[in-house]
Amino acid sequence: MQERSERTRRKLLRAGAEMFHRNGYANATLGEIAAFAGVTKGALYFHFASKEELAEAVQQRGCALLHASVDALRTSGLRPLQTLIDTTHWLARSLREEPAIPAGFRIAKECAGLQEVGTDLHRVWLDVVCELLRQAQDAGELRSGNSWESVESLVAATAFGIEAMAGTGMPHAELRRRVTALWAALLPSLVPEGAQTHYRVGTPGAGGPVRRADGASDDVERPVPAGVTGSTR
Repeated sequence: MQERSERTRRKLLRAGAEMFHRNGYANATLGEIAAFAGVTKGALYFHFASKEELAEAVQQRGCALLHASVDALRTSGLRPLQTLIDTTHWLARSLREEPAIPAGFRIAKECAGLQEVGTDLHRVWLDVVCELLRQAQDAGELRSGNSWESVESLVAATAFGIEAMAGTGMPHAELRRRVTALWAALLPSLVPEGAQTHYRVGTPGAGGPVRRADGASDDVERPVPAGVTGSTR
């Protein structure tokens, strides 16, 4: 019985994410969400007392996926700056594969300043990006002499631009190329001269040298850590 209940909750959570992503928070209805999940409205109310509660759960799901991705990448031995690069590629992929990510951003945007939804995926994404950048600075990966505020603002704007580009309906292959191009242009201004060769700006698995946290260099990128796929399917 417990397993069945958890399965129903996961179906509702995914259906809610799909409907919030497609129709927006204001226009999505609980009736549509229940129908999309293939359950009754009574079953929906058993798990979520209101649309606000479901939206909060979707936001929390997106945040959990983001943190799990970062944790897996750091555990694999990557240094902070490579982890940041790979996390932006993870975001580009997850905006297509995991509905809780684009839904979370849309809910946060529509509910900005309201009390109904407590979690804000936009804020969490910004915090993750800035924390990895700060770790990179502490690890000596960043070029000295640059204004921290300028570096942080530039990287944050780049990271948020990925979600904006995806929102235009851009094909995933193009989005992936553009994320790679962004880092190719940005990296030389972030790291000491010549150090950009230690980083892979393309998607994980694309090959190229990668500097690990222990200082060693891999000539070929290792596989993406298990569980860092952006998909629950």
